[in-house]
Amino acid sequence: MKKKLLILFLFFFTKVSIADEKMTLGLKVYNDKAMCGTCHTLKAAKSNGQIGPNLDMLKANLNQIIYVVKNGIGVMPPWDGILSDEEIEAVAYYVFNSTND
Repeated sequence: MKKKLLILFLFFFTKVSIADEKMTLGLKVYNDKAMCGTCHTLKAAKSNGQIGPNLDMLKANLNQIIYVVKNGIGVMPPWDGILSDEEIEAVAYYVFNSTND
């Protein structure tokens, strides 16, 4: 029984740790590398851009965010080839989790 609890405990905290690392990378990409806040408002990132949609109000799903970051839309350029797949997934994960609590 102790062994099962230990495995469950480790599994839970490993997943939390991975999720936290993805959120941290997503915030770093949002604020520093892609500077998304220049155009977008996102309360969690303390950004107030007025060019693109307000991400707090948009509440897009994760796949939509990944698609738009990769391919661009409207005046937003595509970030595929500028950001790695890992960075795109992390920034999308960050935006999704920051707007869908």
